[in-house]
Amino acid sequence: MELQFHEADLEFRAEVREFIDIYWPEEARSPRNMASHYPAERSTTERAWFDGLVARGWSVPNWPVEFGGTGWSPTQKFIWDRETAVTETPQMSAFGVTMLGPVLYTWGSRAQKERFLPPIREARVQWCQGYSEPGAGSDLAALNTTAVRDGGRYLVNGTKTWTSGAHVADWMFCLVKTDGKAERLQQGISFLLIDMDSPGIEVRPIKTLGDHHSVNTVTLTDVIVPVDNRVGEENAGWTYAKALLAHERIGVARVAMSRVQLKRLRQVADETGQNGGTLAEDGSFRQKVHALEIDLLGLEMLELRTLAAIESGAAPGPESSILKLKGTEIGQRIGELAVEVSGYYALPFPDPRLLDNEGNIGPDFALSALQGMLFSRSWSIYGGANEIQKNIIAKSVLGL
Repeated sequence: MELQFHEADLEFRAEVREFIDIYWPEEARSPRNMASHYPAERSTTERAWFDGLVARGWSVPNWPVEFGGTGWSPTQKFIWDRETAVTETPQMSAFGVTMLGPVLYTWGSRAQKERFLPPIREARVQWCQGYSEPGAGSDLAALNTTAVRDGGRYLVNGTKTWTSGAHVADWMFCLVKTDGKAERLQQGISFLLIDMDSPGIEVRPIKTLGDHHSVNTVTLTDVIVPVDNRVGEENAGWTYAKALLAHERIGVARVAMSRVQLKRLRQVADETGQNGGTLAEDGSFRQKVHALEIDLLGLEMLELRTLAAIESGAAPGPESSILKLKGTEIGQRIGELAVEVSGYYALPFPDPRLLDNEGNIGPDFALSALQGMLFSRSWSIYGGANEIQKNIIAKSVLGL
């Protein structure tokens, strides 16, 4: 099934494709590794892409127009996401654009909006998220990082973990405990913006399955944070954190990227030999692919309905949990099929003696298949563990 667009939407799609061809030409495009990465520096071509977005006013399409957004309809946003996924364009950092941005333009002070929103919109700063702790992940309200008020500043002490991109981030938005005596844990939490160059911050890498480095442990020892860097009211941070997580879960669904990866997987299966034919002709394999396509189409429709609701002014609800839950499961199933297609070429740490002059072993598709599949296991945790999403769905949708 293919979506049918109105004439105006088709014209917009043509405009998007023309823009992509100019700022992200064919020679710049290459398949993305399923394992996320955080380069310390952007290439000249990537920087040109981001500069083009900023100049065109397309860098933050989900923001309100008054803060630099595009005013696009949900269908136009959908077209943009699909076209940029198909062409493998560099992505704006979700931490700044998708997560922190909505919190700042909704609850931030005027000074905070003027200071922090433009650099996010212009892709000039990197943000990371200081939420999870060694003893507080899914039960986030049980966090132990403290911020003690001392006049016009806070002294922050604690440890954050699984902090994606902290090793390249300029700033962190962080949940801290400012009232340890609150009747409910959620009532004593505040939302701080912390400069990662502050004295007292130590970032240590965590290597995930596949020997990949994207997450870190961040230790904060007597870190000084100005009170002006607190978003909203003291002890009201839980409200902002929940809103941020809802936006994050929509992004974690990765609907457009899953569609691209599934299409590529089918193309490779058409070229992979299997029992005198091709893997694409194998009945068991076809059944897995068709099941994925059906599930992905259903998720795509839910994404459009959710975007339409947000466009009308509604906050993301339990739909974001459904998107996150099903989206990560679909992405993981695609990763597993990628390994199946790659067969014995899917090596996690290939012997250097087997590599060709370009560092490949076997088909290009197989190079990162197993690393990507292993990394995809973490998607069940990102943005709130899938078990927690099931609890939210059970409570909000089923009334249990």
